Amino acid sequence: MSRHCTVSIVMPFRDAAATLPECIASIEAQTFRDFEVVAIDDRSHDDSAALCRRAGFRVLAANGLVDALNTGLAAARGTFIARMDADDVMHPERLAAQLELIERGGHDVVATQVELFPDDAIGAGYREYIRWQNAVLTPEDVDANLYVESPFAHPSVLMRRGFAYANGAFPEDYELWLRLHAEGRSTAKVPRVLLRWRESATRASRTDPRYARAAFDRLRARYLARDPRVANAQRIVIWGAGQLSRRRVRLLVDQGIRFDAWVDIDPRKIGRQLWGIPIHPHDWLAEQRTFVLIYVTNHHARDWISETLTGWGYRIGHDFLAVG
Repeated sequence: MSRHCTVSIVMPFRDAAATLPECIASIEAQTFRDFEVVAIDDRSHDDSAALCRRAGFRVLAANGLVDALNTGLAAARGTFIARMDADDVMHPERLAAQLELIERGGHDVVATQVELFPDDAIGAGYREYIRWQNAVLTPEDVDANLYVESPFAHPSVLMRRGFAYANGAFPEDYELWLRLHAEGRSTAKVPRVLLRWRESATRASRTDPRYARAAFDRLRARYLARDPRVANAQRIVIWGAGQLSRRRVRLLVDQGIRFDAWVDIDPRKIGRQLWGIPIHPHDWLAEQRTFVLIYVTNHHARDWISETLTGWGYRIGHDFLAVG
């Protein structure tokens, strides 16, 4: 039996020969040295596997991303699992910093802040997402923001062994974060940029239907309906009665959640009913004490709504949640 190690880096790859040399160099430059790399070949047709073997990595075979991830987890010998993708680049202190935080804080999952590259491939939407994601740091931040978007860049994560990815028509990493949150697990983030996360038109999040907006919405609604803050709320108000909001709220209703009112700032909607439920002006909430779900996705509007509710005495994560 091969020796135990502290960290197993689990790295699926497929036709990554062009980016692997930079990735491998960053792994080899880690200041923390007690690790192995389990590289899982997802049906490559190039020299990726040979590059990994030449670097001394254990190379396994799999069929599909989730199978590759779970194959790597099952083969890992480490106490902790570090995710990595074959087109990304680690900071030399990544593993050391994550191990320090996960052990000091007793967390189950620790991610890092990330930097997207190359700069000319990054659109405005992804820049805003990374700005938001990099601000979600503490367990309390995760608890308050988990239903907006995935709070972690998957290849930046270090976690305790024993978890597995579910396979289905949904993003496997976001499902795991939602599941761990539902189980009461602690998640946090090192407040340092320790991973360069490559933006590419061929990234799975761009091409795989499991990462489509509708898949995120269905998954989010399923876990949000089970969250005790929602499931046990005496009264629920939905902020946002627009067409896109209504489609996503319908997914929550389909999970058995009922709500008491809408609020909106559009004067054409205020005073009417939608699905037999009244639409109130937003300042109506100043005199209420209810649980609010913000179904407005524009980040400037969402920030303004959060500030407004906070000014009225509502507490984010306790009295209201934003839903992406």
